[in-house]
Amino acid sequence: MARVTFRTPMGRVLGSGSAKSGTGHFWRQRVTAVALVLLGAWLLVALMRLPGFDHDTVRAWLDRPLNAVLMILLAGTAAWHSSLGVQVVIEDYVHQPLARVTSLILSKFVHALLAAAAVFAVLDLAFGAAA
Repeated sequence: MARVTFRTPMGRVLGSGSAKSGTGHFWRQRVTAVALVLLGAWLLVALMRLPGFDHDTVRAWLDRPLNAVLMILLAGTAAWHSSLGVQVVIEDYVHQPLARVTSLILSKFVHALLAAAAVFAVLDLAFGAAA
């Protein structure tokens, strides 16, 4: 008895589904989620160990290179993960092609701007002149 399949012959040969990029997007979202859990746990523990949350204390904490690098990774990963999630929402719920493309482009720019602003803030605190 022949097996029934819904894949096209080309899809069977190439091993990809109809969208061809869904699996990669899925895995990027999951990997960034795991990274956010790990980085978030690090941040929570690190902040609980600080004696206070005033500007000078946080600035001194960010003077340590490892803390500054991990904060930049946290900001970049959060922006990337958010961008992936917003992309899915836009693709699922915005039905007009022009509005969908415009929303996707605007979303990418906004997320890049937020990531850049976060990196700038961390670097300003880490390397800026003492207040």
